[in-house]
Amino acid sequence: MLEIKNINLDLKSTITCGQIFRYEEVEDSYIVVLSDRIVKLKMEDNNLIVTSNNYNNLEKIIRSYLDLDRDYNKINKELLLSDNSLKEIIKASKGFKIMHTPKLETCISYILSQNNGVPQIRNSLNLISKKIGTKTSFEGKEYFLFPSFNELKKLSVEDFHECKAGFRDKYLYKFINSDININKINNMETNDALEYLMSFKGIGLKVASCILLFAYQRFDVFPIDTWVKKYFNENYGISDIKSIKKIANDKFGKYSGLVIQYIFNYSRNR
Repeated sequence: MLEIKNINLDLKSTITCGQIFRYEEVEDSYIVVLSDRIVKLKMEDNNLIVTSNNYNNLEKIIRSYLDLDRDYNKINKELLLSDNSLKEIIKASKGFKIMHTPKLETCISYILSQNNGVPQIRNSLNLISKKIGTKTSFEGKEYFLFPSFNELKKLSVEDFHECKAGFRDKYLYKFINSDININKINNMETNDALEYLMSFKGIGLKVASCILLFAYQRFDVFPIDTWVKKYFNENYGISDIKSIKKIANDKFGKYSGLVIQYIFNYSRNR
């Protein structure tokens, strides 16, 4: 067992807000499939309790995955100086983190997300993993790690369709068999990275924004959903995406993506 002490983490909101899809809620814990292991996460007071089937370098991996070493208090103070009306939202999102999710799985997850619900996305990801991923076990239960690029290249359009990808089966197949280089994005400017991702069929602005925000932690991009539109309509009198983006960029700049996630979390829980 690993214990990470004295951390400010809203585990439930962070895990369940749509950043990842392959997790299970078990009583007051969350079992999550990482790239190379299974972890069980639980908060006890201000301490994070982690159990796993692989303890190698575990604390470093968890700290990165849950973004535990970023100073969110400092960021929140900056945001309140920009717009004090965020006070209630930031207070309600205390401990919320932007996760550092695995790049490939995040790309596939959000390609699958188009016109799709969370249970369906989770099911499709699990089926893909079961079909071609590495089998592992944790607490007497069988799990499958998400496949690598080379493993995914073994799948046909029909295979993706059998994994309940629906009309997205062709998008997944073409993406995996394209010249995509997901590590190349690390060194790109944000706008260039958005354009690069959107050059692949099946990836529009919202999907590309989700990928950059969660897998690459680009806090200056933000997906806009119905919760966010509703908030901006109620508080700023606007609901079109172009105007929302302008206000977010003008007010929140490099932390726009974080603010949008705060708003989503606040609106969803309210």
